[in-house]
Amino acid sequence: MTDILEVRQLTKFYQDKVAVDHIDFSLKKGQCFGLLGPNGAGKTTTIEILEGVLEADSGDILFQGQPRGKSYRQAIGIQFQNTALQDHLNVREVLQLFSRLYVKPQSIDFLLESCALTEFVDRNTKQLSGGQRQRLLLAIALINNPDILFLDEPTTGLDPQARMNFWSLVESIKASGKTVLLTTHYMDEAHYLCDEIGILDRGQLIALDTPKSLLDQYIPGTYLSVSELYQPLLEKLNIQSETRYGWCRWKSETVDQQVEQLKAVGLSQAEIQVQRPNLDDLFLTLTGHSLRS
Repeated sequence: MTDILEVRQLTKFYQDKVAVDHIDFSLKKGQCFGLLGPNGAGKTTTIEILEGVLEADSGDILFQGQPRGKSYRQAIGIQFQNTALQDHLNVREVLQLFSRLYVKPQSIDFLLESCALTEFVDRNTKQLSGGQRQRLLLAIALINNPDILFLDEPTTGLDPQARMNFWSLVESIKASGKTVLLTTHYMDEAHYLCDEIGILDRGQLIALDTPKSLLDQYIPGTYLSVSELYQPLLEKLNIQSETRYGWCRWKSETVDQQVEQLKAVGLSQAEIQVQRPNLDDLFLTLTGHSLRS
């Protein structure tokens, strides 16, 4: 895949504080790139610079190999974290309103169908559920048929089913050849959708690769977990674990052997969880704190 957007030595200061510290990465055409990091890591500043909302203090951003020009704004779509929708308009009317901002907008009927909004086309925006509202905001971001789509924490606050429905929409958008830049605090979302991720911490890009490659590189192996009620048994077996969310969890190099040990002292197979490391584990390993902190 060819690079559609290149970021070189991007830097942003707020007074004497470095918010974004000389970062480099690129977006390839047709991929979903995840920009991850806790609040204050610099990801919102970075994405707002890429969107053209903020100016960088230094560094270069190239769109299709050239500095961004006037055509760039027509080539991107943005779904912000918070967008106010006009009162007393229905879904179709909102899309008609936003379509007038562009020279060559996509068909509204196509957007309604693509974003699963046909059933709610005559519904007032104030009557939409969280998932329906996010799908409408996605349709707005797609009105100009953008080459690059920016999704800034698009599923925050949605229930699990609405989140999975939104993922399916993003998958179909990516399959159509569009490039997606996603920020999210949901690690399962990033793992499912992203072809490549960049992890920001304190303004620096500390890791950049596919989710699988990063996990294989930094935390190979497997985790075992049991209820924290069994912590005394683990101590008798000389198993060192950490307690998180009611579970005792530890990295194991001898999974089969330790599972048999646990079963021998009275645990059933159903009480023992065998897990591969996830992206939250990765961030904890790299920075010493949780990605959600």
